[in-house]
Amino acid sequence: MVWFGAHLPLIGHDRTESTSLERFVDAARDLGFSALGANDHVVFSEPWLDGMVALSSVVERSADLTLVTTVALPVIRGPAMTAKAAVALDILSEGRLVLGVGPGSSSADYASAGIPFDQRWPRFDESVRVLRRALTDPPGPHAGRFYDVPVLEPAPARTIPIWVGSWGSAAGLRRAVALGDGWLASAYNTSPQKIASGRDRIRDTLRTAGRDDTTFPTVIATMWTYITDSAAEAAARVDELARMLRRDPTVLGDHLLIGPAEVCAARLARYADVGVAGVFIWPVDDPVDQLRHFGTSVAPLVG
Repeated sequence: MVWFGAHLPLIGHDRTESTSLERFVDAARDLGFSALGANDHVVFSEPWLDGMVALSSVVERSADLTLVTTVALPVIRGPAMTAKAAVALDILSEGRLVLGVGPGSSSADYASAGIPFDQRWPRFDESVRVLRRALTDPPGPHAGRFYDVPVLEPAPARTIPIWVGSWGSAAGLRRAVALGDGWLASAYNTSPQKIASGRDRIRDTLRTAGRDDTTFPTVIATMWTYITDSAAEAAARVDELARMLRRDPTVLGDHLLIGPAEVCAARLARYADVGVAGVFIWPVDDPVDQLRHFGTSVAPLVG
């Protein structure tokens, strides 16, 4: 069985966004979703609310939902500030945070932070190691090429899980296993076949290292969603996302939950069949209405 998370609607915000976030979280909670997600961009083609701030704004309304960064960018934020914010979110939510992290794929984000884009991989590797050390042993000494472990006040009350984002390359999956407690896959950069292959690779690597492969989840993030029986509406939504993401719409459409409920449920079932533990949907256009549409017409078909 697969569980479902809901991405907070972070794009195209205005001064009424706090109200729409509250309505969105209320709907996710009432519909039986398991988690809320939010991810990072500093620079984007449209206004983008800060993900960790958005999650903190809905802690009280989120009840027992897990809060997940899908993903946060510790290289851009800096691992010290990422760790500090993660500990605060975990304390405020009484231990409901999962810290999803990734290097990010936007050179504009790196330019905004004054960090060379070609340094993202070594900086990411070290930043996650710094995060891990900061979240498990805050006072412990560590000096690296780019970062030092911060001393956190208050210290974390528990070990916060870290999921590592990867599009599924061999190098990315090695990073996920070496640095993380789970794999966050990008919905519009993967497929059930790629997930199955990636999970086999992860399983073999974990077993070789003597680690339990049954406690290392694969979770899909950023599954753009729009449920409609209208072929014209579906095509228009795919075209809009293709322009925003700079992708070929004829290819992108196969990686989204856009179309009739039965078609979307069948696509999700294929991911469940290859061992995906959870899927974060991101409803577009009418986020609250689409979230409800998904919860009442798609989720029951998946199980």
